[in-house]
Formats: sequence, C-alpha cells, structure tokens
Amino acid sequence: MSSLMTNDELIHEADLVWLEDVAALDYVRQSLDRLPTRLGRPAYHRDGRLVGYAVLKPEAKPSHSSGTFRRRVFWLLPHDRDSDPSGLYAMSAPAEAVDPRTLRACDKGCKTQRSEGSPLSAPVRRLGIALPP
Repeated sequence: MSSLMTNDELIHEADLVWLEDVAALDYVRQSLDRLPTRLGRPAYHRDGRLVGYAVLKPEAKPSHSSGTFRRRVFWLLPHDRDSDPSGLYAMSAPAEAVDPRTLRACDKGCKTQRSEGSPLSAPVRRLGIALPP
C-alpha cells in the first residue's frame, strides 16, 4: 500500500511506464509487487486493469531468497472512480490510491484533493487539514 511504502524502497527505479493516459485519472492504486524481472510489462493477476509500472536500474539486485525484484505497479479495479463515478469511491479513495500527477520514479507520490474525491469532509476541514490541490 502506498501509505506503507517509503521512498527508500524505490531508490532503484529508473522510470515509470504508463500504459494509458493518466491525465484524466483522479487516482491510481499502487503496490510493490515481487516480479521476476527488472524491466518490461509485468503479468497482471488482479481484477481490473494494469495502468503502469516501474522499471528498475541495472544495479537493482533481486531478493536473495526468491530471486524476484520489488517493483511498483499501478492499477485500477472495476469499481474505481474512473469506471464508476457515482460508486463506492465517488467522494473518497482506496488506501493505496495516489494522484498520478504526483508520481515520479523513486517518489511514492501523494494523495491530493483530486485523488481523495474533493471536497474534503467537514471534520477534516475543521481540523485544518489540507491536501495539495
């Protein structure tokens, strides 16, 4: 999940590859998956669709125990806001969601008002919490 992911875990990323235009997406889900290679499109075994993935630098080393690489993948499920605008995430977002405009190689990105389904709730506003626009 993005909330548990740290930039230290992403230091071997060389680039992010997008399989579709993310400009129209309010958020994407991200996770660190164990994959057999540093490069190339990974296999996708979730419902929904793969939106993008990270490619790793040549110096990235595989796990000693499994021989796999931890790579970031970006994905969406059928009930996410882009496919179901008035559904479950109409005014919220999943825990692992981040605004794709904030994503860069080696940077986990962040939630924004856009990704969270702005406007912020009244209790959050009363606490003085603001997310980037």
